[in-house]
Amino acid sequence: MGFVEDELKQLKDVISTLDSRIKRLEQTATGATPYEKNLRMILIGPPGAGKGTQAPKIKERFSCCHLATGDMLRSQVAKKTPLGREAKKIMDAGGLVSDDIVIGMIKEELNNNKECQGGFILDGFPRTVPQAEGLDSMLKERNQALQHAVELKIDDALLVARITGRLIHPASGRTYHSTFSPPKEQMKDDVTGEPLIQRSDDNAEALKKRLATYHKQTAPVVDYYRKTGIWSGLDASQEPGQVWKSMLEILDDKKKGHGTGILSRITGSS
Repeated sequence: MGFVEDELKQLKDVISTLDSRIKRLEQTATGATPYEKNLRMILIGPPGAGKGTQAPKIKERFSCCHLATGDMLRSQVAKKTPLGREAKKIMDAGGLVSDDIVIGMIKEELNNNKECQGGFILDGFPRTVPQAEGLDSMLKERNQALQHAVELKIDDALLVARITGRLIHPASGRTYHSTFSPPKEQMKDDVTGEPLIQRSDDNAEALKKRLATYHKQTAPVVDYYRKTGIWSGLDASQEPGQVWKSMLEILDDKKKGHGTGILSRITGSS
């Protein structure tokens, strides 16, 4: 029996070694570390800053889910989930969906969306400090914490030109621009060929109101994440390729959001 036990132990050691080697090869091939495969981040930025361009790239690079709260809310309502039905009653009555409902939807996605096993990008939430605190509490219950809060920073004046020519693929959220980043075929999505739309509020007058609301709401949230040490600012006025390069420098930083080595890349202050 001793001989058989020794043989089994050696076999287990060989299997364990092979498993470790396979994992290292996978990480080398994808350029990802175990940390990167469980990304937890918030993407902050005004309308037109480039969230719709950068989020799909981050999702693909880090094999995680992209939770845009507006899309998530519409999906929950369409699926008629308990949270979706509750949210619909409130919206039909002209009210605002509570923070608890939104956080509940995020939690449900993290529990049931297979893509979220690799981490998540949260886009459009939190917009207030109480929301940020509620999100932190929910993640703490899951023995998790945010690693990054990345703010795409850009002057308001530059956003007008970007927004007024913006084209959107509703199903995926992919964005184009009639001048700066046009689709291969006019008004059609490059991937699916489906029609693109221009939002009715993508005009200069509506944008100014949206930006004023955004700055008023976001400044306290940015301060909140500055204090936690996970905030990073990124110059979103650069061309998309450079923005992506800067984004990777932040997300690939192995200091995991403590701020060291990140602040030197910040291009402005809030």
